[in-house]
Amino acid sequence: MKNQKFNMLFNWFDQGGDGLLTHDDFQAMGDLFAGLDTSDDQASASAMRDAFEKWWQVLLAHGDTDGDGKITRPEFLAVMQANVTSPEHFGEAVLAIADALMRALDTSGDGVLSHDEYVRMYSELGVPPKHSRDAFRRLDRDGSGSISHEEFRTAITEFYLSDDLDAPGSWLIGPIKADA
Repeated sequence: MKNQKFNMLFNWFDQGGDGLLTHDDFQAMGDLFAGLDTSDDQASASAMRDAFEKWWQVLLAHGDTDGDGKITRPEFLAVMQANVTSPEHFGEAVLAIADALMRALDTSGDGVLSHDEYVRMYSELGVPPKHSRDAFRRLDRDGSGSISHEEFRTAITEFYLSDDLDAPGSWLIGPIKADA
């Protein structure tokens, strides 16, 4: 299950479409996420870029087995399982992005993401609205019509750490494909 999710991530992160992950890919992802921050306060945008840079450094240090400065799919899958999802890296490399996203997208400052904010965010990140609408429904665990910061962090954690296909967070960027 995790490998299926990590394969989906690899495809998403491969911004150059060349079947390899590079520093340029992670900078592009950082810029893509940072572009979601429409406020004048660039702290969230900077935090997202910094988190993607940290993620890249973890991948490079622990996953670039041949030292070529690029991460292949097998290297990515191995390093995601062994290092990125380990407690010492997960917060800095993954949850930091979730926290910065919440700050950037919660324009009302009420601590939650509305349905429209959530769907817009994922649409701008390339996730089809039909998937983000379904994910929103699943992630809104308390049925309040919004996703709290805690619900969002829980979803991110489930996506990366859970082997349960039915866990709401497993649907974060769309349905898990058997051939992913």
